[in-house]
Amino acid sequence: MKIKICGLKRLEDIDYVNTFLPDYIGFVFAGKKRKISFQQAKLLKQNLLASIKAVGVFVDEDMSHIVSLVNDHIIDMVQLHGHEDHQYIQRLKQLIDVPIIKAIKVVDETSFNQRYDVDYYLLDNQVAGSGQCFDWSCIQKLEKPVFLAGGINLDNIDEALKQDVYALDISSGVETNGFKDVKKIEEIVRRVRDER
Repeated sequence: MKIKICGLKRLEDIDYVNTFLPDYIGFVFAGKKRKISFQQAKLLKQNLLASIKAVGVFVDEDMSHIVSLVNDHIIDMVQLHGHEDHQYIQRLKQLIDVPIIKAIKVVDETSFNQRYDVDYYLLDNQVAGSGQCFDWSCIQKLEKPVFLAGGINLDNIDEALKQDVYALDISSGVETNGFKDVKKIEEIVRRVRDER
């Protein structure tokens, strides 16, 4: 199972992930709590080890911004969390050549009726970034690899590791007082690695 640490904002956060080597990290370009500017992301990416893939997280973003971040090698993958429809995704795929993740907000079994022409799905709580879990028992098999997000932390990591998913996506679960916590990152990455 792979691991993604999302919502990095500071150079210290980059130091933490460079030390403990998750597979992916996330730069959030939406919302308020973890949003960073393109300039911040550029600085952080310049200090990130090349072996760790940087994912840009967007909500209904102007496509030109995503394209420039990809072309400037600030992000290696795109994660779409808004109302991006099939037309938006098809157009974006014509403009960039990096993997695309589409978030599905899980309410119940009907949430899995959505299908998109993307490389990965991400399953999340209705309110992304809330640190709340959804009911994992309703997870259904999808035809693409799945990132599991939403409230994963040290208390429920063992249960999360039992899910049949490609990767775990963790943000608030490795934070203390709203900032990334080096000890929590170390422990979460270790627990995922031990399960491999």
